[in-house]
Amino acid sequence: MTGPVVVLGDTLLDRDVEGVVNRLCPDSPVPVLDEITHLDRPGGAGLAAVFAAAQGAEVVLITALAEDAGAARLGVLLAAAGVQVYPLRLTGATPEKIRLRAGGRVLLRHDRGGGAGEPGEPAAAVLRVIERASVVLVSDYGRGVARQPALRAALAATRAPVVWDPHPRGPAAVPGVHLATPNEAEVRHLVEAPVGATRLATAAEGAERLRQRWRSGAVAVTLGAEGALLSQADSTPLMVPAPVAAEGDTCGAGDRFAATASLALAGGAVVSEAVREAVTEASAYVADGGVATALPPPVRRAPQPVHAPAAEDRVGVAAAAAVVARVRAAGGTVVATGGCFDLLHAGHLATLQAARQLGDCLVVCLNSDASVTGLKGPQRPVIGQVDRARLLAALSCVDAVVIFEESTPAAALSWLRPDIWVKGGDYATGGAEALPEAEILRRWGGHSVVVPYLDGRSTTGLIAATRSTGALA
Repeated sequence: MTGPVVVLGDTLLDRDVEGVVNRLCPDSPVPVLDEITHLDRPGGAGLAAVFAAAQGAEVVLITALAEDAGAARLGVLLAAAGVQVYPLRLTGATPEKIRLRAGGRVLLRHDRGGGAGEPGEPAAAVLRVIERASVVLVSDYGRGVARQPALRAALAATRAPVVWDPHPRGPAAVPGVHLATPNEAEVRHLVEAPVGATRLATAAEGAERLRQRWRSGAVAVTLGAEGALLSQADSTPLMVPAPVAAEGDTCGAGDRFAATASLALAGGAVVSEAVREAVTEASAYVADGGVATALPPPVRRAPQPVHAPAAEDRVGVAAAAAVVARVRAAGGTVVATGGCFDLLHAGHLATLQAARQLGDCLVVCLNSDASVTGLKGPQRPVIGQVDRARLLAALSCVDAVVIFEESTPAAALSWLRPDIWVKGGDYATGGAEALPEAEILRRWGGHSVVVPYLDGRSTTGLIAATRSTGALA
């Protein structure tokens, strides 16, 4: 495997709400679910990327993210999984899929986010990462990413094997994909089934017709607990049975199948070997409890975004999203900066004022208390995150503040997608390329700059001087 595993497609925010039902609603004969717990996770292409990253692969996710709280949550979850996000701009809202569950069964699914938005143009860095991929998995959920013309051109040109996991509302696979992985229902939707044909005959006929229509090397039709049927050119269809007959939550089983097959192909397996491995892995996934138990611990424990106090309207994800959306709608430039900003001083102010002059709004990504402690030690921060955020938001040069829990603002940047990222002169000797965020900004065509820093102004020095005089306990 010489390049990253690239997953390309639509990402949703999935939430499982677990509860108990022990009464009916008094004003309508429907069950009342008393929530006990909930779990957020990336869905769609995001889930396939998480599965691939959990196997130790370097994973890049090319997806479209909106400017809202759902995208912010996805940024945190994907960062926790170790997935590198190369985002496209998404008009509209982040799609969300909420499953209400009791006793291990789904009572109701609630979808929100509206119709599919329009993904933006990919940056040059996105096209380059497709070119150097070891394998590309197109995880299409019918919301537009797989239709994007520049991405389709890059997929058609790449030398890497391409695995296409289709959706009934999505486009046809690009010609020449290595392997397509529709499920049985998708085949029936995409290809008219012969009247009176058996299940196996329908799958075989549908797979062969799709293979010819898409000019793909192979089509594997997943058949749930029965396994998968593989169709290749000039070959009798290969039936790959599931090693275990498993009943349970099948949510995500198709993503697990496609991710496993992609990793196997990246490792040099032939298609039949990759499909066998994928059937085995998907069967074990369902038998072991499905997505609830398959998510890696960092994703299950990923912190919720820090929200603003009720009285503060310039702090938090919603405030930042509103500012960014307004500026972009007017064709303006979004600028962002970040840091701990513990004991706000003149050096901070100079940096913030210089940053604001570079564009039409300034969003500050602020390290949370836990993040500052992890970076600076147990005696920091001196000022708590709520007060630090309020002080920053009170400055005329700051339009919004976002508090993040991680050691770096990578997750926040993936959905804010600022045009310019600014840091103070601590980094000036190395230039903008020395900024750790520079590579992230290139993923959507953004730029990093440094601005002059006032000499002699340092939070650490200020704290030390204050403590030496006894003014700070």
